[in-house]
Amino acid sequence: MIKTVGVVGLGLIGGSFAKAYKAYSDVRVLGYNRSRRTTQLAILEGTLDGALLLEGDEQPDNSSVITGTLEDCDLVIIALYNQAIIDFVKNNATHFKKGALVIDAGGLKRRICRECFPVAKEHGFFFAGGHPMAGMKFSGYNYSTKSLFKDASMIVVPEELENTDLVDRYRDALEPCHFGEITVCSADKHDKMIAFTSEMPHIVSNAFIKSPTAKEHDGFSAGSYKDLTRVAWLNEDMWTEIFLENKDNLIYELDTIINFLEEYKTALKSNDAKLLHDILHDGKLAKEEVDGI
Repeated sequence: MIKTVGVVGLGLIGGSFAKAYKAYSDVRVLGYNRSRRTTQLAILEGTLDGALLLEGDEQPDNSSVITGTLEDCDLVIIALYNQAIIDFVKNNATHFKKGALVIDAGGLKRRICRECFPVAKEHGFFFAGGHPMAGMKFSGYNYSTKSLFKDASMIVVPEELENTDLVDRYRDALEPCHFGEITVCSADKHDKMIAFTSEMPHIVSNAFIKSPTAKEHDGFSAGSYKDLTRVAWLNEDMWTEIFLENKDNLIYELDTIINFLEEYKTALKSNDAKLLHDILHDGKLAKEEVDGI
């Protein structure tokens, strides 16, 4: 029974979690953000019922502000960068409520899960890796929405995949966010797939827009250009950390696409219409197979 949710990090993702729980459930929502101004804004707007205080935090100057601690939270969602997630779990391990559900919203899972699973077990709370497959071009609390996760996939990485009871508890706890599906997998599987479905599109888009021709695109571009360049505008601090942490899977995907691109280049340089036709057809068939067209 989830009565109090604590959200750590009130950016786009954390803010959207907080707004979803506030809008679509009757739980109490507490929030923590490094910038107190953001926390105060979220309380003022009604996104939060109160501030989540960590050890050493001072009580707000306004005595009317409701506060709570990690010991009060039945569910804690940590929406920070990867290393900050690990640090938060370790630094606050003794303060999580016994039996509480804790889940992160970071972009990778192997290192987070490897370091956080034993901490949770030692201190009597549950930890699962989490990754909501949702986002937008802009970041920050001001862009968060209660409907960001509607119909999106939420990836949940439990320590034991066969622990269906625990997975069901997380599934029920996340219900107010209106995810379209809960995908359960191992940390290894998650990071391998994310290298392909998320990281590669960001790299390809970021590289594509660097062409000198891009500066002259106005009046010549339509949907395909917009689709391909949408994620070129990114948070370089966050993605640098993610790319380096998952470089083994990412290098595999880069090698794969580079090999295929060389085929197109070879066909064009040699004026080989048959080869070009065949590799284009292969890509079309691959799309049909993958997406069931």
